[in-house]
Amino acid sequence: MPHKLEVFVATKGHAFRRDAFEGMLRAIGVEPTMVDQPAAAMLMEPRAMARFDAVLLYDMPGMDFRAPVAERPGFLEPGAALREGFAALLREGKGVVALHHALAGWPGWPEYGDALGGRFLYKPAAGSGGSGYVPDARYTVRAASDHPVLAGLPERFDLDDELYVCVRQPDPQAVPLLRREGPLDPGRVLSAMHAVRRVPQGDWQPPADDPVIGWAKAVGGSPLVYLQPGDGPQTYENENYRLLLGNALRWVASPQARAWARSRTRGDRDEGRNADGP
Repeated sequence: MPHKLEVFVATKGHAFRRDAFEGMLRAIGVEPTMVDQPAAAMLMEPRAMARFDAVLLYDMPGMDFRAPVAERPGFLEPGAALREGFAALLREGKGVVALHHALAGWPGWPEYGDALGGRFLYKPAAGSGGSGYVPDARYTVRAASDHPVLAGLPERFDLDDELYVCVRQPDPQAVPLLRREGPLDPGRVLSAMHAVRRVPQGDWQPPADDPVIGWAKAVGGSPLVYLQPGDGPQTYENENYRLLLGNALRWVASPQARAWARSRTRGDRDEGRNADGP
């Protein structure tokens, strides 16, 4: 097995099986340092992250589920230190992998969703009535590109996991990694907002289904991978998922991935300069 990766793992905000999750990380060659929110937010800056090969986001911060039922979830603002530290971390080029519910984190911080490349919305927002989920879904995943994160994986494999129906931001530079095969029955999609408010689903309509459930993108000087699968032990124990996650962490930690990210963000800046003149 390759050398162990030192990975900072941000957790809390969404229930998960901690022992099983940590066991999976160790089995794929990761030495995890797992830190719960809000303490994890205090460490999201270059000096504190210097010893780690990569950052793994498996948290869901920025929401108050103890707010009055009719307002749930309340949104919390990130502090200035986190905003500045996270931006500096991405400018520096630290590799990031975000999993599953991390896409819902910090809903009151638009730049965070921009960085991850999408949003799982617990409340309606401009152009969306909120996001939905399908618990206990069995589905087939297909590789969507030829990318190092997919090395050694079969072209198609099955997962038993929770599916999201949510917002993926359009980004021509992002590389799709995984697509879910087959149509999704809208009758199975549950409203996340209705669930946390404990009200009937009613006539809620889910957003348009997007089959892309994993991507790689550049943000600042950092390579970032988002993988929607990752809800629980059935997924943690899946050998293909373990290979996928291990590949993702090793890729974002690599000099090649950082060079890839810098080349893409440099290209964006050059296009902006060309559009504005010399």
